[in-house]
Amino acid sequence: MEDGDDINVVYLDFAKAFDKVPHQRLLLKLRDHSIGDNVVNWISSWPQATKSMHQWGTVNLEASMEWSPGGSVLGPVLFLIFITDIDLGIVNWILKFADNTKIFSKISNKTSSNTLQDDLTKLVQWSHDWQMEFSIQKCKVMHISHSNPGYK
Repeated sequence: MEDGDDINVVYLDFAKAFDKVPHQRLLLKLRDHSIGDNVVNWISSWPQATKSMHQWGTVNLEASMEWSPGGSVLGPVLFLIFITDIDLGIVNWILKFADNTKIFSKISNKTSSNTLQDDLTKLVQWSHDWQMEFSIQKCKVMHISHSNPGYK
C-alpha cells in the first residue's frame, strides 16, 4: 500500500465450523495424512463417546451438578487437519486460523480482481465439496486504498 497499491481482504467464516465437520470426510482426510488405523478408529468413535461422557465438579467440598464436556482440545486440531487443503490451487495470499480464513490480494487492474474472484470461487467450491459452508452473514470484504475502482 505504501507504493500506492490497492489491497482487497476477504474475511471468510465457516458456519458453526466445530459443530458441523462431516465425520466420515474427516476420517478420509486423516487417512490421507497417514494417521494410523488405531488413531483413526479411536477418533471415529470419539463423537459417540463424548455424548455419553459426564463429569462431576466440586465446589467447597460439595459435589456439584453433573455435566457433559462441551469442548475439547482435539476438536480444533481435527478441524485444522480437515481444512489443511483449502488453499490448494489458490493464487493469492491466504491465512487460516481456527474457523476464520482470510484471503488478500493486491488489486492493480481488472485481471488481478478476476484472479481474486477465481480464488473465492475455488474456496466456495471446496466448501461445497467438503460440506463446510461459509456463513455468508459473517463474510466481509475490506478494500484498502487511496481510491476505489469499484470492481465487483
